[in-house]
Amino acid sequence: MTDIAVERAFVRIAEGQVHLRRIVNPAATQPPVFLLHASPTSSRWLEGLMVEIARSGRTVFAPDTLGNGDSPAPAVPSPDIGYFAGSVLRLADALGVGAFDVYGTHTGARTACELAVMAGGPEGGGRVRHAVLDGIKDYDDATRAAVLEHYAPRKEPDEHGAHMVWAFHFVRDQALYFPHFMRDADHRLPGHMPSNRVLHDAALDVLKALDTYALPYLAAFRYRPLERLPLISCPVLLLKAERELAALNAAIDEAAGLLRDGHVAPVASDPAAKARAIVAFLDGDRP
Repeated sequence: MTDIAVERAFVRIAEGQVHLRRIVNPAATQPPVFLLHASPTSSRWLEGLMVEIARSGRTVFAPDTLGNGDSPAPAVPSPDIGYFAGSVLRLADALGVGAFDVYGTHTGARTACELAVMAGGPEGGGRVRHAVLDGIKDYDDATRAAVLEHYAPRKEPDEHGAHMVWAFHFVRDQALYFPHFMRDADHRLPGHMPSNRVLHDAALDVLKALDTYALPYLAAFRYRPLERLPLISCPVLLLKAERELAALNAAIDEAAGLLRDGHVAPVASDPAAKARAIVAFLDGDRP
């Protein structure tokens, strides 16, 4: 494709009009790729990766997760990752898509993992052909309990706009600490601070979905990927990005060992590098 432009659209499923970004190639000969974003933001953060993958001639869809971005809220009060995975299958139905490949990052990786369990390989009807997981691990019970209690607090708008300041510091602290609410030397992250513009844009995504941004987060932290990975029968690629959280990269070898057909690709963290690894994997070039 020479003229690659990201389009925005709404597609109706039972919960309402799902917002998505897409690059459609009418001449595509390979199944489309669904890209699933991290919490608590939106598909806007996947635009660079969309363009790079589309250079391979594929159609690419990147929906806003239900409860994030411009998509509607989940229809249940406490959705799990299976619910979010099912919503992607229903979105594919609404788009007229049969078989597809899926990439997910962080929360999106957990949704992609469950999609591969539900619909990957012959046992799942072969609908998900390949899954690419970018940042996935399990957490011990104590960390999981603390995160579920504190990671995604509910905020109400107030007359002083304090929730707006909170949103900016919420996304900023996530670049400084993990978990972000444990702001001490033991939980300090290495690496760089995102630009003020990036923090602004991320904070806007949180504010846009202030009442529902926490739902995918909580589902992600309740999910136990190490119990689900062995159930996947389609090929799976685990990305080990050089600027990923150290704890996530440290978990990759264990995750790969649980997969029936698992592969690991060390990559740079820019969209072009990730896209090269993803496209090579989808084309059958195993790391």
